[in-house]
Order: sequence, then structure tokens, then C-alpha cells
Amino acid sequence: MCGIVGIVARSPVNQQLYDALTVLQHRGQDAAGIMTADGGELFASKGRGLVRDVFSQRDMDSLRGNVGIGHVRYPTAGGNSDSEVQPFYVNAPYGICLGHNGNLTNSAELSAVLMREDRRHLNTRSDSEVLLNVFASELQRIGTLRVTPADIFAATNAVYRRCRGAYAVVAMIIGHGVLGFRDPHGIRPLVLGQRRSARGMEYMLASESVALTMLSFEVVRDVAPGEAVFIDELGRLHTSQCVPAARHTPCIFEYVYFARPDSIIDNISVYRARMRMGERLADKLKREHPDHDIDVVIPIPDTSRTCALQLAQKLRIKYREGFNKNRYIGRTFIMPGQEQRLKSVRRKLSAIDLEFRGKNVLLVDDSIVRGTTSAQIIELAREAGARKVYFASAAPPVRHPYVYGIDMPAASELVAAGRDVEEVARQIGADWLLYQDLEDLVAACRHDNAAITEFDTSCFSGQYVTGDITPEYLQRLEQERSDGAKAQRRDSPLKAVN
Repeated sequence: MCGIVGIVARSPVNQQLYDALTVLQHRGQDAAGIMTADGGELFASKGRGLVRDVFSQRDMDSLRGNVGIGHVRYPTAGGNSDSEVQPFYVNAPYGICLGHNGNLTNSAELSAVLMREDRRHLNTRSDSEVLLNVFASELQRIGTLRVTPADIFAATNAVYRRCRGAYAVVAMIIGHGVLGFRDPHGIRPLVLGQRRSARGMEYMLASESVALTMLSFEVVRDVAPGEAVFIDELGRLHTSQCVPAARHTPCIFEYVYFARPDSIIDNISVYRARMRMGERLADKLKREHPDHDIDVVIPIPDTSRTCALQLAQKLRIKYREGFNKNRYIGRTFIMPGQEQRLKSVRRKLSAIDLEFRGKNVLLVDDSIVRGTTSAQIIELAREAGARKVYFASAAPPVRHPYVYGIDMPAASELVAAGRDVEEVARQIGADWLLYQDLEDLVAACRHDNAAITEFDTSCFSGQYVTGDITPEYLQRLEQERSDGAKAQRRDSPLKAVN
């Protein structure tokens, strides 16, 4: 789960790309990168850290040109080395830069074919570099000095044929323009926008609509599953439905946690979806705990606020802000490694004693994944004087690994895997625990767009929409990407060798 952006404008795009990445910062806090092109020359700046820390004034001044792409990274596939910061670049053919949000489920097989048959060198473990080289290899088969939009769509069509999994992509072909495309299931989001300037039409692609509206781009539409969009350097838009859309199943976790509430993804308001999550959770609470003794509803900031407020209003219970958040600490769920997540919770949140002392409190969070954050927050509430601490999750139990670009690779690290609700409650230290039902979550998200009848809910249901996930794949994924595997790579004396 990363953030991507691409712009073709009539004026320099360096500041616009920077601003867009700051708006998408919540999608990835490990690294950031920008690449631009001007007169056939490539300019690049990228590094580890937050957007504001990666790019200096000198970096920004060096990013010349009216065409460019940007990326903020949240590490899932690959590792955490500087070499894995995106966008990636290959010099042949033409010079191609690429930023990717998602995860290829056949990356290992593709890597072997690329090296054996396409004679391409891979420098990292990243599936994004694999995707870039697949596209570059297919485009190189064209063999002409310049390529047409039809040539680019033909190469993209071959990517669809070879690559499986979840992917939303922006790519810059130097001297040609910016390409965006989305996997046939539309698992990861990609939105197209336009803006009329004095010198002509300008176009932008981004992971979320909020990045477009912040830069005064009008949201045109979501890129369709299986569709490619190409904006040439003259600002002309070309589109192609490269492959028929499969079942359109956007990731439901975007609405639960990842996306900003002011975004609209696949014509569904994230904010409204979270309101409906709160309403449905309140209905379930009334059914299961009709004689509850809750004094106050307190959200765990920030993502759960909308849900918690709506729940409190429907139950006619006081809503209070009981935690103060240090906004200079990143989102704990997407931090790489359990040790870092554990250390950050108490640095990030502090309890306001007045809202807890002597009260029975209902804490509301968007989801419970590993359970460590929830346990520490409940402990904070008790230390602040809460008499009883109840816990409600806007999402169902996360019991299955997520393979499409979210860092949940190991079932053994998920607190709800192999446990019932009462056991999870004891594990995190809650007096009782309430989970959202999956059918209620789906109903809350699909309300605005009847065209989307289902979502990717694999981490809750164990049903993988791409149809290619085997027990052997999940086992290999756990061995490669679990917190234990990551720690072993960090501690290995060979860790500097990629």
C-alpha cells in the first residue's frame, strides 16, 4: 500500500508533485521519490523518510520539467534499503520510470523468466522492479525510435497477460508522456483528473481524489480495472481498455483504514462509508449488549473518529476525545517491524485522565490486526483510571494474510487467527470486545455505488479474488515477509548485499 502520482502539465510540476505526495503521505512513510523529465533529460530525487525530510530546496530546484511522477513507499515486498525507494528507472527502451502501489502474486516466477529469457538484471527484491522490467521488455519489442499510444497500450496489454495480483501504476516514458494503469480487479485505487490552464489541458493521476482536488484538478473518473491511460507530452489524453475488467473488487481496507476520509474512491465516499460503519456497529452493540453500562465513547485517533462519533450518536452516549495524539509519530500499523510498532504507541498517544477516571469506556478503533497496539491502548485507558474498558472494531476479525500490498503476510502474527472473540478480548485486555460483521462492512461501503457489488475482503474472509493464492504461496510469503524474517535480514551480515 503506497501512494502514487503522475502529472503532465504546461508548467513545472516539481512543486505540484511534492504537494501531492504530502497529501498522500498517510499511504507510506518509509520513503519518497520524484522523477521529472525535460527535453529528453531525466531528473530524480528520492530517499528514505517523510516527504518533508527527503526533498531539500536544492533537490526541488533540480527537478525540472512539465512531466513527472512521484511515489511514497510503505514497504511490503522487498526490503527497506535505499535501493528499493521508488520510482524505479531503466534506461532502455527510451528511459522508463515507474511507481507501483500493490503486490504481484507471481513476482518470483516473473523474476526467473526476466533473467533467463528477457536477459534483464534485477537489482532488488521488489516486485515493483519486476513489473517495470516486464513493461520495459514488452515495449522494447516494438523496436522503433518513437512509440505511439497504440504501441504503449500493446505493451501494457502484455503486462496484464504476464502479471498477476494487485497493481496501480504510474510510469513516465521519457520524451513521450505518463502512463497509468490498474489491475483487472481494480484492487488498488487510481483516479484521473484534469485542469484547464491558459496554455491548454493538464492531466493528473493519483491514488486518491484528495490529491487531485488539493491541486485544483477536477476529478474526471476512476481508472477502470484493466484500463490504461496515457497522457502524451503535448497534453493529449489516450485511453484503452486493455483487458476486460474482471470482477471489480476494490480493497475494502481502503475504506476502513488507509484512505483519507475526504477521498472518494470508485465513486464511494470514504467518510460516508465510515459513518455507516458506525451506524451498523451501534446496531450490533444494541443486539449483543442491550443492557450495557457504557458511560462514554472514545475513538482511537485518527481513522476511527467518524465511525465512533456516529456510533455514539445512535446509542445516545457521550462522545469524548480521550487521547492526545503526537502528530509527529507515524501510523503504527504501517511501521516496518513489530519492535518499532511497540515503541511508538506510547510515544504517539497519551490519555486525558479526566475522560477516563471512574468511567466505563468504549474504545473504538478501525480494526485490530496484530493486537499489540490495542493492548497498549487499553492499558493506557486503565492507567488513566477507567473502571471498565470495552473495545469495538469497525472491521471484522482479521484472520487471514493479506497478499495484495498490505503488510499482513503471516497468519501467526494476527491476533484473531485461531482465536474466538472472547479469546481476543482476553489477549488485548478488554472487558468485552465487539467486531463488525463482514456483511455489515460490505453494506456500509457499497452504499454509494451500486455498480460495485463486492470487495476484496480476503484478510477477513480468506477468499482471494485473483484466484491464484495457494497454501504454498502463503507459506512462502510468511517465510519471506513476516516480522521475524525481516528482523533476520536486518541482523544478517549479508544484509548489505541485495
